[in-house]
Amino acid sequence: MNESTITPEAARTLMRGFIDDHFDAQVDMLAALVRCPSDNPPGDCAPHAELAARLYEAQGFTVERHPVPAEEAARHGMRSVVNLIVREHFGEGPVVALNAHGDVVPPGAGWTTDPYGGEVQDGWLYGRGAAVSKSDFTTYGQALRALRAVHAAGLPLGGSVELHLTYDEETGGMTGPGWLLSQGLSRPDYVLSAAFSHHVVVAHNGCLHLEVTLHGLSAHAARPDTGQDAIEAAAHLLPALYRYRDSLTRRPSATPGITHPTLVVGLIEGGINTNVVADRLTLRIDRRIVPEEVPEQVEAELREVIASACAVLPGIRAEVRQILLARPFAPAPGSEAFVELVCREASAVMGQPVTPIGVPLYTDARLYAEAGIPTVMFGAGPKSLIEANGHRADERVPLHELRLATVAVANVLLELLTPARAR
Repeated sequence: MNESTITPEAARTLMRGFIDDHFDAQVDMLAALVRCPSDNPPGDCAPHAELAARLYEAQGFTVERHPVPAEEAARHGMRSVVNLIVREHFGEGPVVALNAHGDVVPPGAGWTTDPYGGEVQDGWLYGRGAAVSKSDFTTYGQALRALRAVHAAGLPLGGSVELHLTYDEETGGMTGPGWLLSQGLSRPDYVLSAAFSHHVVVAHNGCLHLEVTLHGLSAHAARPDTGQDAIEAAAHLLPALYRYRDSLTRRPSATPGITHPTLVVGLIEGGINTNVVADRLTLRIDRRIVPEEVPEQVEAELREVIASACAVLPGIRAEVRQILLARPFAPAPGSEAFVELVCREASAVMGQPVTPIGVPLYTDARLYAEAGIPTVMFGAGPKSLIEANGHRADERVPLHELRLATVAVANVLLELLTPARAR
């Protein structure tokens, strides 16, 4: 190949033209992905993975299907998981992985559009997963197609791009990116992971889920004195938890975009019948962990709050079980130049400063960073998750920024894979 056929500057123009020329097809693909339900729970996501694989194969990609064993999927609350990998090798150089997840939260109530409709209204595409993160299935795929096009036109490239299309983000990611990494299916040098706005996210909270079961003794409602009421015990435990929650506001995070740790009791269930003293009550706690905290210390502290509150309750035994421990996401060593590159390219394309921030939620991008891989979250979306209605009714993505994000990602790949001699 003649290395003088095309310059990197001309390549950017050609890539943008390619993305513009194929944008209607990109929107059609996103609509098709939204129309195929992949709610988690229940986490039966293999059908969506097969649809996505066929859509990518129709674009000329070779798609690897990596099913997670059923027992392993079930252990993490999933019914079926098939992760997809697309590998495009251009020569010797770094491996860049682009990771987006296809599982989504259930739609819930309050929609004014069909949550599985993929409808376009006033320049926005609506539907569950439109922003988080089926949009980036198309953002990353089209960016890679544009890169392939300029390589075919004569631009020398070095390195590989992988698409990691996974299906377990909503339940922690251990059968998604966690599975790909633990099984040795990939070991990239850089990871660009799906976002939900056009910010460059370099840090986010971790999350601890604890299940607390209060065991008492059942009795007839006519003789409550002969039992030990688990519901009454919860009435003592809950104020202790909320006092602890209020104390967390006095622990500010130094990470821009993140305020302080939080705690929510999100689920309570228990009792036998109206006329029976409850012998059992279960509640689940969500404790968000800011990047400065040590997860093991957070769990020990919360367990102590529970134990202290229950110690004064005669006849009540508290059983505490960890459901989830997702560590905070913070930049891996050596991430600085990668973060700077993504911010620079995003700012140039978006026409406004795009700076690194942290966010108070958690994602499976943390699993790549935990493995020591420089990881940045960036993809399609409006300015904020609130504008996107992420995890809410009428989730949506602006088509204008879907196009711009695709261009920015393509430019990042171009910079990472263009050999120095070709610059």
